[in-house]
Amino acid sequence: MVAKKIWPYIKPWLFPLIVGCIYAFCLQYDPLSGQRAVEASRRLISQLGLPICFVLVMMTLINRYLDPAAVARFLGSRTGVRGILLSALAGVISMGPIYAWYPLFKNLKEKGASTFIIANFIGCRSVKPVLIPVLLAYFGWQFSIVFVLINLFGAMGTAYLVAMFCPTLPE
Repeated sequence: MVAKKIWPYIKPWLFPLIVGCIYAFCLQYDPLSGQRAVEASRRLISQLGLPICFVLVMMTLINRYLDPAAVARFLGSRTGVRGILLSALAGVISMGPIYAWYPLFKNLKEKGASTFIIANFIGCRSVKPVLIPVLLAYFGWQFSIVFVLINLFGAMGTAYLVAMFCPTLPE
């Protein structure tokens, strides 16, 4: 009975505890390898600590202030360049699993959003601003900028082809 009550508090700490035990075991039985492992972990944490903190702050802000219903108001049909840019931006900043956005896509379709707008939104979800600091930390500015721009233009190209082959979405 007591175990059931404390399990929810212990469960999140189980993995870090097991990893700590493995490090302690390595340090005791093979100090040189254990020291190298601790040093490699320290370097990794120092390289990614700030970007990961930035990622967590951005995810918290986006989840707190982005409302899918508000996005739907700006992506109606005949929005032109504004609709393309807004659908791209909405796709980039959208969070969560894609299936959670399907009701929004259905709502957009019912309100007259074009196939292009919906496909562009879905395609632009591959760019995640919360992961850009990690991308920059590993690959640098030049690679990151080219990679993100190619993804965005690729999403628009894909959306164009989808709209060309499927001008109206099925009911």
